Amino acid sequence: MELTEKLRHLADPYHDGMGGCHGPDHTERVHKTALYIGRLMEAQLDVLSAAALLHDIGRRYETRQQGKICHAEKGAELAREILGKLNFSQSFIDQTAHCIESHRYRGDKIPRTLEAKILYDADKLDSIGAVGIGRAFLFAGQTGAKLHNGTDVDILDCKPYSKEDTAYREFKFKMSKIKDKMLTPEGKRLAEERHYFMEIFFERLERETKGTDGVTEDF
Repeated sequence: MELTEKLRHLADPYHDGMGGCHGPDHTERVHKTALYIGRLMEAQLDVLSAAALLHDIGRRYETRQQGKICHAEKGAELAREILGKLNFSQSFIDQTAHCIESHRYRGDKIPRTLEAKILYDADKLDSIGAVGIGRAFLFAGQTGAKLHNGTDVDILDCKPYSKEDTAYREFKFKMSKIKDKMLTPEGKRLAEERHYFMEIFFERLERETKGTDGVTEDF
C-alpha cells in the first residue's frame, strides 16, 4: 500500500493537462482492472501495479510533440528513472519498463510477459464499454465535435479532430475492433461484454438521431 501511494504521488504530476481521457482517473481504472485480471491469472502484482500506475506518464510528451514521440517508450524511460531512484532491483525495473513500453503493442514492442499482456488488456478495456463511450464523448467535446455525424454524412470521409470526429466515428473506426485484439482469457471475456453494450448504445443513438426510435408520422 505504501509503495502504491508513493508511485501514485510520483505519477500524478505527469498527468497534468491531459484532460479527462488520459488523466489520473484513467490510470486508476486501468490499475484496478489490471490487478483484478492479475489476481485471476496469478501474475506478479507488484510489477503489474507499478506498471499500471506509471503506464501513461509519457503521454504529455507525445501530445506536445504531436505524436512524434511514442508515449509508451517515453513512459518506460521515465519509469526506469523513477524506479531507479527508489532503489528497486534491476529485474523489477526491467519487467515494469517492458510492460509500459509494450502496452500500445506497436511494431516490435510486443507484450511478452504475462504482466505486459494484462496491462495491455486493462488499458484497452478502458477504451470500450460504458467508460469507453463516456471517454469518446468527452474527447469529442474537447475537440468541438458534434453529438452525432447525422444521416447525410459518409463516416469514412470524416476527418479526425474535426466537427465530424464524433463518438460514433470513434466507435466505428476504433472501439468496435478492440474486442478482437485482447490477449488474455479474462480480457477477452470482458471485452465481449463491453462490446455488446456499445452495440446496443450506438444502435439506439442511431435510431434516436434519425427519429426512428418511436412511431412518427409525416405531415
